[in-house]
Amino acid sequence: MTTQTADASALEFIGFVAPHEASETRPLQGPAFDSDYLVRVARAHEEGGFDRALVAFSSRSPESILIAQAALGATRRLNALIAHRPGFTAPTIAARQLATLDHLSNGRVGVHIITGGSDEELQQDGDRTTKDQRYARASEYLDIVRQEWTSPEPFDYEGEYYHVRQGFGGIKPVQAPHIPIYFGGQSDAAIPVAGKHADVYALWGETHQQVRETIARVRAAAAVHGRSPRFSLSLRPILADTEDKAWTRAEAIKARVKELRERAGLKTAGHAPPNAGSQRLLDAAALGERLDKRLWTGVAALTGAQGNSTALVGDPDQVADALLDYWNLGVTTFLIRGFDPYDDAVDYGRNLIPRVRALVAERASRRPAQAA
Repeated sequence: MTTQTADASALEFIGFVAPHEASETRPLQGPAFDSDYLVRVARAHEEGGFDRALVAFSSRSPESILIAQAALGATRRLNALIAHRPGFTAPTIAARQLATLDHLSNGRVGVHIITGGSDEELQQDGDRTTKDQRYARASEYLDIVRQEWTSPEPFDYEGEYYHVRQGFGGIKPVQAPHIPIYFGGQSDAAIPVAGKHADVYALWGETHQQVRETIARVRAAAAVHGRSPRFSLSLRPILADTEDKAWTRAEAIKARVKELRERAGLKTAGHAPPNAGSQRLLDAAALGERLDKRLWTGVAALTGAQGNSTALVGDPDQVADALLDYWNLGVTTFLIRGFDPYDDAVDYGRNLIPRVRALVAERASRRPAQAA
């Protein structure tokens, strides 16, 4: 079995900030932008000991770089992970936007590249490329972004999607060698791009066996380029004082999700997702609702695994122990967000994150670093 280098400093927790509180169990009410909530949830993550907070992107949401700027301005230590879709902004401009924000925040920017798994959603922004084309375009995009961030002199770039003459980033990021690039995608077109560009490869909350397989694929693709990315796992922990109460809460969440989807006329079964990541979660759900120690697929099955939708269920010690299992597989970053976004973020900061940090530190002190 692959074991993670026993370095507790590599452990990273990422939360989730948004300009309004909404989830699968909480329909959006009120305006799309609530500045008071954004500040409150960002500060809750900082106070709770999160390292970063994800700012999401979709074809209908407020713009992610601007939301991240507001969250960074409201905090002093919290880093941002800005979901960014390549192909809509020129890569040279996006590189300078992100580098500028890195200066404004004193080096607290990270970027999560999302190419878009749904053709229909991309068409809302006027993009009619195929998924494979989007990954090819994203690779060129990141080639240019990286040169803008690092090249000491003007450069030319000639690709299928982009042609740059004497491009140059007049502002370099605070972070060296550049802003960290997070990248996800499970398709055959995605993995080579991840191997070439990802500093951190992000996957959803899969089973232990699926995580082993994905890490092996990405490591092999990265080795071609002499690279060794880190790995992030996204989950929705459901905590309570006891295991029984946690499972009762999980079932209540499932019932609420089902109620809201039926009310909105959305499917609760028979999904055919357009992206490989969602299909892998549904493949896991087909094996059962409770997998491995305490991986729960109830909401993923109802929603067609639209995004981060699997959970770990239990009391804080049990969930911390389950996260350690993924650490042992090679995961160093955990992106955790709740179905009750603000309250769960506070709960994670108080009861989950300290436990996981203690377990990882204990593990690091008990045995030397090992490599696969």
